[in-house]
Amino acid sequence: MARTQGSHSGITGPRVRKAALTLFAQHGYAAVSMRQIARDVGVQAGALYNYTPDKQSLLFDLMKTHMDELLASRAALATPPSPAAALETFTRMHIRFHSERPDEVFIAYMELRNLSPENFAEIEALRRAYEDQLEEILRAGVISGDFTVADPKVTTMAVIAMLTGVNTWFREGGRLSLEEVEQIYWDMVRKAVRA
Repeated sequence: MARTQGSHSGITGPRVRKAALTLFAQHGYAAVSMRQIARDVGVQAGALYNYTPDKQSLLFDLMKTHMDELLASRAALATPPSPAAALETFTRMHIRFHSERPDEVFIAYMELRNLSPENFAEIEALRRAYEDQLEEILRAGVISGDFTVADPKVTTMAVIAMLTGVNTWFREGGRLSLEEVEQIYWDMVRKAVRA
């Protein structure tokens, strides 16, 4: 299909990203071709290169955008007065943010192996920056006596894995509301870090 007259990067560029996001989440990065993305967007395969240098750049852009938005959401939150309040805020924000972006979350975790070494290093640095925020909360709680954890780094990884797992099973309209799920998970996280 030829590029339609009047189409431009402000419209087609986001459509390319959306098609890549959907296809990568449904079929996996390795199984999706630029031709499939072009077909979903409604342009010729060669026209995609007006919007992205290659498929790797698309994957990297999707992952970086996800991490940038996650870090921005964290930065926009008010600083809670105690480690316990900070941990609750982190828990609820993480679940809420990720529940709204199931495809982005799937790609962010399952497609890391398909990044080039340079792109992997950049995404990994963003992930570490986010993980470090939770680790700082846990360390502050240990110092204040609010938390008892043997290893804040390991606890950080366990909590993030648990919270991100909500995306694998939660569905709007199910038995529990997102608010109820947040409360249950907050109770589990709170109990996990106390003696």
